[in-house]
Amino acid sequence: MAQKRTQFIQEGSNPLQEKFINYLMKEGKKNIARKIFKDTMHTLSEKGHKEPHKIFEKAIENVKPTMEIRPKRIGGAVYQIPIEVKPSRQIMLSFRWLLESARAKKGSPMANKLAEEFLTASNNEGNAIKKKDDTIKMAQANKAFAHYAKY
Repeated sequence: MAQKRTQFIQEGSNPLQEKFINYLMKEGKKNIARKIFKDTMHTLSEKGHKEPHKIFEKAIENVKPTMEIRPKRIGGAVYQIPIEVKPSRQIMLSFRWLLESARAKKGSPMANKLAEEFLTASNNEGNAIKKKDDTIKMAQANKAFAHYAKY
């Protein structure tokens, strides 16, 4: 077990990448998910980017939301209450949004779609960034109900 763990570290994998591979995986097929991620990094390096792992990390960082809204029922009415997002949920949402926007594109292999999504997200563009901005705008619009967060 320890030997396998060091093997992945030597290949340049880190816990954030392994977590992303787990989100990418469908129906328990981790080898396929790893191959897609590896091909994505290879595609990024072919496009002239020297450090594709940095682009991946920058894309995740750009997509992380700081605020979100949660519905809460108070006195018979449902209010959309803005709350801060915990760091673990920030990562989960950014993974989910990146994969959702990559899967929505049609016509090319998943590795190419993911590489394109990472590039656009690292430049603060694309569907995942739009989703983040929409979430933050909703939280800003419902700031008047923030005092209900204590209930």
